[in-house]
Amino acid sequence: MDQFAEIRPYHDEEVVGVVQRLQNDAEFHNVLAKLAYPRLAKIAPNLLRPAVRWHLRKQLKAVNNVYDAQMVAAQYLDEMIESKCSGVTVSGLDNLPRESGCLILSNHRDIALDPALINYSRYHHGLETVRIAIGDNLLSKPFAADLMRLNKSFIVPRSARAPKKMLVAFKKLSAYIKYSVQEDGESVWMAQREGRAKDGLDRTEPAIIKMITMNRNKAEESFADYIRAMRIIPATVSYEWDPCDVKKAEELLAVSTTGSYQKAEHEDLKSIGLGIEGEKGAIHVAYGTLFVGDYDTPEQVATALDEQIINNYVLHPSNLCAYEKQAGKQCGLPWGKDEQRDLPDGAMAAFDQRFAGLSEALREQVIAIYANPVHQKLALAALDAR
Repeated sequence: MDQFAEIRPYHDEEVVGVVQRLQNDAEFHNVLAKLAYPRLAKIAPNLLRPAVRWHLRKQLKAVNNVYDAQMVAAQYLDEMIESKCSGVTVSGLDNLPRESGCLILSNHRDIALDPALINYSRYHHGLETVRIAIGDNLLSKPFAADLMRLNKSFIVPRSARAPKKMLVAFKKLSAYIKYSVQEDGESVWMAQREGRAKDGLDRTEPAIIKMITMNRNKAEESFADYIRAMRIIPATVSYEWDPCDVKKAEELLAVSTTGSYQKAEHEDLKSIGLGIEGEKGAIHVAYGTLFVGDYDTPEQVATALDEQIINNYVLHPSNLCAYEKQAGKQCGLPWGKDEQRDLPDGAMAAFDQRFAGLSEALREQVIAIYANPVHQKLALAALDAR
């Protein structure tokens, strides 16, 4: 019996059937048409749909297993990075184990790109791709569930509300993560929090650590031993520009002014498309060091994760410009992987131009999103100096 069948990624023997479903899914074809040819899709959707279906079948005809599916995805990821990014740099790759699985806990800014960039950096370093934790809120469309599970994603239950159902679901999830890392030798990616850090503040939720350790046999294994056995490595992904920045600011502003924000139907899927298609500028992926300390509580693990994630966050000119606008002074911190001190010519003008059409309140919210990583670094440095 496959105890993880409901949440695990697809196995190789399931791939052909899944690919056939995708090839016949008209809604999936419509989404692809809108992404590839947004203007033509509005004018002549019926004309475009057969061409999209033909191209999809051509792309997927040789896909017979998970590796094949990921190689198709890798092609699109490489093309996206080439066209929508000014460069991707990586640090800390030597911290990743080659002979065993590990649990990569990272900050979370983009629904799809964060784990995709983790896979991109690992693949180009000769390492296996990771199994990816995704919330079931992203599976509102059947084709989305198929695509994600083809890409080695497993499901995090967020829709369950009854306490007993939640407990059962999270214990199964904890067991699957442990099985993947310790028994199957597969690395796992998981965000440090539920949902994206829309305000630009990277903070680990201790509840995530509690969930990871729910499968621990307390009589046989200490909390510290369990954490060490999970081989946790922090990761930090930083983007020069966030394609979803204004949408995030609108949500934050709505919450601050009205007390709530109601997501539109399938809004998360639209955010995935916006994140993929938008300009991102420079991106840096940083891996921290393996957790080997004696941790007694989830809160201690969360604090240690935060320290590494914030320290390893590579600032961009966009962050420094935002801080200067907000604080009225320069932060004194370097930017970029090479820790440059002087901002590029025109950096402030580019920042102003990007948000020129926004209302004052919305512009202030966007500025705060980009400035907050600077505030976190300054606060951590002040704490370390005590």
